[in-house]
Amino acid sequence: MEERVLISPVPETFLAIRRLKRDLLAVRHAVWPARDALNLLLIEEHALIRPGTKVFFRDCYDHTIQLMDMVETFREMASGLVDEYMSAVSNRMNEIMKVLTVMATIFIPLTFIVGVYGMNFDTKASPWNMPELTWAYGYPALLLLMAAVSGGMLYYFRRKRWI
Repeated sequence: MEERVLISPVPETFLAIRRLKRDLLAVRHAVWPARDALNLLLIEEHALIRPGTKVFFRDCYDHTIQLMDMVETFREMASGLVDEYMSAVSNRMNEIMKVLTVMATIFIPLTFIVGVYGMNFDTKASPWNMPELTWAYGYPALLLLMAAVSGGMLYYFRRKRWI
């Protein structure tokens, strides 16, 4: 089960862990009264129980104690599996968020450039308008600028080991 949690933390694995915890709790609830009943048979004297039989009750009582210890150990392990599952899911989500953040960070400057050059400027109305609008190769120059910005950001992110 632990390998399944670490290799592929899918919701089915989490449901299997929850089922396991529920089953362990059911075993605990079933064994606890039997342990108490056996203890009561050992402590009190009954006319129907011979003294030689108490040895067998003691053995059964010891087995129920061992079973309770095993159930508690498995419950603790199952709780650890839940923690590992949550950690694996969180790490996976962090990786996805990192990729989405890098993509958004690359597209933010591109969106700004497209927004500025997407405005309707009249080159005859003012000398402060963009001269690139009248260039013969203005559009390819803009595409080249956008590719350079994207490439530069990717290079920077890889150098920083963010991707």
